[in-house]
Amino acid sequence: MNILFIHQNFPGQYKHLAPRLAGMGHHCVALTLRVKEAQRWQGVRIIPYSLPNRPGQVVHPWLVDFDSKVTRGEACWRAAMRLRDRGYVPDLILAHPGWGESLFLRDVWPEARLGLYCELYHLAGWPHLDFDPEFPSKTPEAESLRIRMKNLNNDLHFETGHAGISPTRFQANTFPARFRDRITVSHDGIDTVAACPKPDVRLEVEGAGELGREDEVITFVNRNLEPYRGYHVFMRALPRLLRERPKARVLIVGGDEVSYGARPPKGQTWKQIFIDEVREQISDDDWARVHFLGRIPYERFLRLLQVSRVHVYLTYPFVLSWSLMEAMSCGATVVAGDTEPVREVITHDETGRLVDFFDGTALVDEVCTLLDDEGARQRLGQAARDLIRARYDLQTICLPRQVAWVSEVATGGA
Repeated sequence: MNILFIHQNFPGQYKHLAPRLAGMGHHCVALTLRVKEAQRWQGVRIIPYSLPNRPGQVVHPWLVDFDSKVTRGEACWRAAMRLRDRGYVPDLILAHPGWGESLFLRDVWPEARLGLYCELYHLAGWPHLDFDPEFPSKTPEAESLRIRMKNLNNDLHFETGHAGISPTRFQANTFPARFRDRITVSHDGIDTVAACPKPDVRLEVEGAGELGREDEVITFVNRNLEPYRGYHVFMRALPRLLRERPKARVLIVGGDEVSYGARPPKGQTWKQIFIDEVREQISDDDWARVHFLGRIPYERFLRLLQVSRVHVYLTYPFVLSWSLMEAMSCGATVVAGDTEPVREVITHDETGRLVDFFDGTALVDEVCTLLDDEGARQRLGQAARDLIRARYDLQTICLPRQVAWVSEVATGGA
């Protein structure tokens, strides 16, 4: 088949699927904003396109999000027409619609089948709204209306998409019934060979020296340090955690930007806001045991998970982080916030321990209990890895399932 991938940051979620399909003999092309020059990557022909320079325009605040998606959709549509005019005709289009690029592709190739990566439908109520009372909307009465408008992009894709794929049940179930029946739940996959326990692992950390499994290491990982991923809860628990564990090293991974949710006040970062809030409660000696590592290469990230004695994971009811599942695959002992997406992989005292998302006291209690109980850590860590290998292994479970889904979409069976 001729398969066209659409992702503004290709390969994104198609990191493993696209090379696999190319290796099976399919002719794979990707349209993306990520690169500036045409190139080949693992058998995939990558074609760049760019966004137009538009003069400033005034749109209703509720339409700003959709306006940006239409802009991207138009740019991708024009790039698609240039491909069409050179004779390219895809049999199947696989698109992440979240940024709007795929809005108009069926207008270019009406006979092509379209499979959508269904990451999230924005619910105009709890838990997508009002989960965290600390960060209320400035206009709460209008917030549900804004969220409904944010789904215009999703709703328009329902009219052109033939089938969807979603990595978790929680994410799939956010979509309305009229499209939910067309969504297959299949995770992108965890490389359990690379993400595995390593008893002799060593991790060099500035200010701490070389850490290994014999050290009391507590880890916390976000793409960016922000409330949506519970950074504020973790930081507020930190003063007591450091007092209770005088030998612990706390390793925090994440950037200073915003991936999800509201932005901090202008000129500030969520990272520094919550450092400033708790710093006076922490002695200088204790603070020296807290290490902000920023964003780190993947190989170093895996060593961090492998050296971790207890891994803390917190998230609003939202997209589940790969980092949690990679930690589980590494055999880490996880203490996590008890929210719906987390419960899909963490069962309390079976594959980890769950605490109320907002309860910092319970979080510290659970972490300390596990740090003192090697037997529980080994039991939970092994069960966590067993679950990831059984349900989410990249090579034996997820990639074969995705390839089967591609075949079904192409033939009209999904």
